[in-house]
Amino acid sequence: METELFTPAVIWFLVGTALLLLELAIPGLIIVFFGAGAWITAACLLLFDLNFNSQLLIFLLTSLGSLFTLRHSIRKKYMDFSVEGADPQNNAFIGSKAISLTEISPEKDGKVEFNGSQWEASTNSLIKANTNVRIIGMKSIKLIVEPFNQ
Repeated sequence: METELFTPAVIWFLVGTALLLLELAIPGLIIVFFGAGAWITAACLLLFDLNFNSQLLIFLLTSLGSLFTLRHSIRKKYMDFSVEGADPQNNAFIGSKAISLTEISPEKDGKVEFNGSQWEASTNSLIKANTNVRIIGMKSIKLIVEPFNQ
């Protein structure tokens, strides 16, 4: 009896693996849910004989459902943190000086340059472009800054 190597379940599994690896290259905690949806679809194919439309429906429902229900709580628990007052060994950014590249306000995030790299930044006050700022925290990969008072 000959078995086919690339069955729909294997293809969905490989798509899921590729999406999970892509999440490592493009972090944002979105693509991982589509990878999980592809894996769930692969598991369903091992249990049931599904046509392509059913496969797509399962993929979309599980991907989008998990994205909208789990992303916020996972991001809040594992990715969002404020490190103001943290041990300096854990975060060398706190208290460091950076330069705003764009205007930053509480309503609109902007960009700052720190250690030769551009970072997204947010603030609780108005900061004009080309102003020295002090890093007071981080939220995921976004710096939280305030005007630098010498």
